[in-house]
Amino acid sequence: MKSKNYLLWGLALALLFSLDSCKPKESAYKNAYEAAKAREIQENQSQVDEVTPVSKPAGTTQPVSKPVTTTTTNDAVQKEKVTVVGGTEIKQFSVVIGSFGIKTNAESLKEKMAKQGYSSFLAQNEKGMYRVIVATFSDRSSAAAERERFRSKFYPNYQDAWILDNQ
Repeated sequence: MKSKNYLLWGLALALLFSLDSCKPKESAYKNAYEAAKAREIQENQSQVDEVTPVSKPAGTTQPVSKPVTTTTTNDAVQKEKVTVVGGTEIKQFSVVIGSFGIKTNAESLKEKMAKQGYSSFLAQNEKGMYRVIVATFSDRSSAAAERERFRSKFYPNYQDAWILDNQ
């Protein structure tokens, strides 16, 4: 009888361990995320962020810093053909703050920006990527100015905002 109990307990433990091994491993996802983040950092390494001091508010002892991004020659405009998802008119140059392969993720960022007061919209390129656009302009200089304004307002969350040249 005791051997039968041991056998049942052994089977229960084996079943427990086998079911546990079917779960996705968090460390595998974490490693993949960290590798992707490292590649992104390498790609954006040419972007320089500076901190410029500004005047202190009354009653503070620490200097206050305002983040300022500088435009480098590597802030090139990306050219691609996109179509608007949802009926908004798109001009030639647009400020893109997010790019997603899954529409739900793009819509989530769009809604987040709506809560911040932006009338963002989605566009899809020929490869199926969804672009979250916060502003669209007829000229490149206006788009670049808006991108820099957006970067400085949401520093450091959207430092990878870029300009799309719609073909």
